[in-house]
Amino acid sequence: MRASLEVADIFRAAGPSYRVTHTGHLSLDQLKVMSAIETCRTAIMGGHVEACTDCGHWRIAYNSCRNRHCPRCQGAAARTWLAEREADLLPVGYFHVVFTLPAEVADIALQNKAAVYGLLFQAASETMTTIAADPKHLGVRIGITAVLHTWGSAMTHHPHIHMIVPGGGLSPDGSRWISSRPAFLLPVRVLGKLFRRLFLTRLMGLYDAGRLGFHGSLAHLADRRTFLRHLAPVRKKRWVVYAKPPFAGPETVLAYLSRYTHRVAISNSRLLRLDQTGVTFRYKDYRRGGVDRQQVMTLSPDEFIRRFLLHILPKGFHRIRHYGLLAGATRKAQLDHVRRLLGVAPPATTDVQPEPPDARPPCPCCGGHMVVIETFERWCRPRAPPHSGTSTGTITP
Repeated sequence: MRASLEVADIFRAAGPSYRVTHTGHLSLDQLKVMSAIETCRTAIMGGHVEACTDCGHWRIAYNSCRNRHCPRCQGAAARTWLAEREADLLPVGYFHVVFTLPAEVADIALQNKAAVYGLLFQAASETMTTIAADPKHLGVRIGITAVLHTWGSAMTHHPHIHMIVPGGGLSPDGSRWISSRPAFLLPVRVLGKLFRRLFLTRLMGLYDAGRLGFHGSLAHLADRRTFLRHLAPVRKKRWVVYAKPPFAGPETVLAYLSRYTHRVAISNSRLLRLDQTGVTFRYKDYRRGGVDRQQVMTLSPDEFIRRFLLHILPKGFHRIRHYGLLAGATRKAQLDHVRRLLGVAPPATTDVQPEPPDARPPCPCCGGHMVVIETFERWCRPRAPPHSGTSTGTITP
């Protein structure tokens, strides 16, 4: 069901003037995302006409933009991804681990997204695999699914990595599965120290290789001495690594993943209204507890769009990555080996793929089956089906 207010409505209302005001300051990727969200499921995208096989009722359905930053398009993408991941789940506890960049580094990341976000993945995953392999801790090879989020609840820039990690791993020789303690995976202070060292060492490597750029308020960091002074306090502060106890079971892991993997900066369900005062939406204030955590904020449409566009990822950048036992082409073989060690059967497979479920909603008049009777291209209008005494047409935007 369509939300009463969507990000697309805000972009359609305020996007044209925002583009004019910020001419020359918006990247091609940002402009493409704005255009995709504004035209998603409109006549501009083309679509098809559906008719009920029972009562003849018909309606028009427009195509989706399928952009990964579009709040409307991520539900189907998440369901498809989760169905593929279901076969990877093991009958063990799973932990949720979060690696967060300090504000001083987050500012650098905003102007160097591909390089610094990639480094965040690299440093966080290497930290986890290194400490897990240390005999003083687990002494195992672990598996990791990592997801990048770049926002806080109020759409401010807050880059961090969410990791879902099985509670244990393979011994160095691969002969047995070693489980972690029931409610403890790895020490977060040890993880934080190694994460800080790995990240800052490689950030300096990027700087010395000329792979970082600075402009605007950060232009002074182009001077090496100034850059070193900027990082000096960060080398002494504690870097936040957060770990939650294990989930209740594989189904809970899937439900949790569904809330994280394909999330965008703000969902349509959090939007409350768009009026002369601005855009009003719900957010969580993590400095508060209990019922006071849920708060309401109002931003001008321009500020809302500016914050949303902060989180547009570079073209081709992968925001979901897998490491260790879950990495690459060896994943299936590794997981099959772990299941044998745990004495559990592999997930059921079949050579015959089931028919995909019919995603078209049933007829709103009689609940009957809807079939496609016509398709039309972008910018084209469908031919109206013939009218009958028992059918009426509706348009589904």
